[in-house]
Amino acid sequence: MKLINHTKVLKHMKPRIISNVFFRLLFMAATIFGLLVLGILLYRVITQGIGYLDLQFLQNLPSRKPEQAGVKTAFIGTIWLMGVVAPVTLLLGVGTAIYLEEYAKKSRFTRFIQVNISNLAGVPSIVFGLLGLTVFVRALALGTSVLAAGLTMSLLVLPIIIVASQEAIKAVPKELREASYGMGATKWQTILHVVLPAAIPGILTGGILALSRAIGETAPLVVLGLPLFLAFLPKSVFDMFTVLPMQIYNWTGRPQEEFQGVAAAGIIVLLTMLIIMNSIAVFIRNKFQKRY
Repeated sequence: MKLINHTKVLKHMKPRIISNVFFRLLFMAATIFGLLVLGILLYRVITQGIGYLDLQFLQNLPSRKPEQAGVKTAFIGTIWLMGVVAPVTLLLGVGTAIYLEEYAKKSRFTRFIQVNISNLAGVPSIVFGLLGLTVFVRALALGTSVLAAGLTMSLLVLPIIIVASQEAIKAVPKELREASYGMGATKWQTILHVVLPAAIPGILTGGILALSRAIGETAPLVVLGLPLFLAFLPKSVFDMFTVLPMQIYNWTGRPQEEFQGVAAAGIIVLLTMLIIMNSIAVFIRNKFQKRY
């Protein structure tokens, strides 16, 4: 009788075991395929651009001659852009998330806001470029400045930070809030000293994704009319500038074959910048994860 039952159990479990093995192999194949494509892309970029990547490439201004072309203007411009995008998006994004999760009453209006924020995260980037062109470049007469581009890119990535920050705040256990209130802390003191420190890992994760998207976007900046070729550095947020994606786009459109290698070297610089930014954010996130 026991053998019969055991056989029935095995017969019943066999389809599940096969299904489990199938999906495990399928997901493993998908992961290997993605890594393989990424590896091929990195190999092609590195082998094509490593010969043009040196100290002179980082220090030279753009040039119509590939052997003299450099990335200094675009690199400094990218840093200027992130200097506007990062504080604006983090302050507005985290502030909005705190209001929606901690202060706003759950009503149709707040649900309407929440739905629209989630929808904005999926809007094509070129739409934000048109919005920035209408509001910041023309209406506010900021022109193709660092400030106009920074505000436009902030609108682009703001929904990502808001949604990520909300999820991070929701994940904070209620017991921590109740313990803080039990010790006599006010609502703002609880948010500042308990909720936010515990939510920082999730908030930084959203910030990493948002800033990574902002630093690599080209379509909104093309719509704003940023120059593809610029031979001077910005001195303030009201000056004209260019960024690494725009400079790379310019080089790939040049007829000379050497500029393809120069563009690959620019891609290496952009990837290195992204890796450094993400590494710093991940380090901060992991540090707070150990504390909370």
